[in-house]
Amino acid sequence: MIARRIWRSHRLLRPFSSFSVCAPPLRVPEYHSQSFASPTSRPFLVPSLSLMKWCGGSRSWFSNEAMSIDSNARGGFIDVPLAQTGEGIAECELLKWFVKEGDPVEEFQPLCEVQSDKATIEITSRFKGTVALISHAPGDIIKVGETLVKLAVEDPQDGLLVTSDCPKIEEPSCSKQKLDSLVGALSTPAVRNLAKDLGIDINLVIGSGKDGRVLKEDVLRFGGQKGNVTDSAPSENVVIRVDSVSSDFEDKIVPLRGFNRAMVKSMTMATKVPHFHFVEEINCDALVELKQFFKENNTDSTIKHTFLPTLIKSLSMALTKYPFVNSCFNEESVEIILKGSHNIGVAMATEHGLVVPNIKNVQSLSLLEITKEMSRLQYLATNNKLSPEDVTGGTITLSNIGAIGGKFGSPLLNLPEVAIIALGRIEKVPKFKEDGSVYPASTMMVNIAADHRVLDGATVARFCCQWKEYIEKPELLMLQMR
Repeated sequence: MIARRIWRSHRLLRPFSSFSVCAPPLRVPEYHSQSFASPTSRPFLVPSLSLMKWCGGSRSWFSNEAMSIDSNARGGFIDVPLAQTGEGIAECELLKWFVKEGDPVEEFQPLCEVQSDKATIEITSRFKGTVALISHAPGDIIKVGETLVKLAVEDPQDGLLVTSDCPKIEEPSCSKQKLDSLVGALSTPAVRNLAKDLGIDINLVIGSGKDGRVLKEDVLRFGGQKGNVTDSAPSENVVIRVDSVSSDFEDKIVPLRGFNRAMVKSMTMATKVPHFHFVEEINCDALVELKQFFKENNTDSTIKHTFLPTLIKSLSMALTKYPFVNSCFNEESVEIILKGSHNIGVAMATEHGLVVPNIKNVQSLSLLEITKEMSRLQYLATNNKLSPEDVTGGTITLSNIGAIGGKFGSPLLNLPEVAIIALGRIEKVPKFKEDGSVYPASTMMVNIAADHRVLDGATVARFCCQWKEYIEKPELLMLQMR
């Protein structure tokens, strides 16, 4: 009867079954929907383990949020899942942990760092407590909604509490095993990975460490008993003799992660779009002189002047006259969306993979502002710290292959953009004047890849000629800059 009254008075609790049971008196924290802005900020509720055991597990309750299990009448355990990190993101790679098992955790403290297809994100805790169990190791691919870490919390608002006057209930002898099965064996991610590789259920291994922690030796010993391991403890002083070098030529499987994984998806989609390419040679004598002038008159040692900011600004000026090059195509409605902002992306090759951050609103920026923003994005990309805002919303992309080497490139579209430009290396070559005399000239090859569903060859040719004029005659660029 008491349990039935509780269920009626607290509608958040939902029964798994319709059996009526008797239960010890419970005190449930009051829940007011108007006091929480979103479902993610509601308190987590589950029944106490004592109630589940006392009722024989025939009846329980759950909430739509993460699970909290009362373990000591003062707090409980809370699962911290991987939240949705962006639109269309279904999984992330775990890069590193900022905490370890047993560490105290404050509210909003970073727990770990994950990488999606678009950016690197820190996952923070919404609760104050202690790290009870880490469920994954760095390098694991985690689906959205999977548990990252289990926290032991002390705040009564975070779990269901048993009142102090609750009658004492005798727990069956297997209560500890039930608790272990709910919480999981206490071990480090490395030990869990070892058990997984050996095909061992770590919950079946009896731990010899502190508080029953499962150690590496426990897993190896258990595997040896089951016949999974032939030599559980090799000596550190054993000298391994290599009689053949054939092992140096064995195949190796390299899983794709982060930006490399995203590149597989984006490039596969790009190959389905009808491309065409337009190639042009641009005289960069004036561009070289302009860069040298900026370098000689630079008063800020933190700023490094390159060719790219001028190329980006001149590109934006050309886009103003040819807005269809700065657009995207909607396949469902068969419509072209002309973008109002010139968010020009720059492809950057990093040790973490190829990433394309973009400079927002180039049409409103000066050359110096573009230079500073380029430096910021380059620093973040090198350290794998780009935010989702830095890599989304691009309208056209530049791929500066000439900075690495190469005269000519044939790029693929960075969808949903309709154009991408590959910049070759600037080099001095001999040129002929009209009278037949030879002179040196700094030239650069550019290759524009365009979506033929939106752009035709004539439009791209006119656009490229306009851009070329701004590069070869910077005074025209200065004349029309705002």
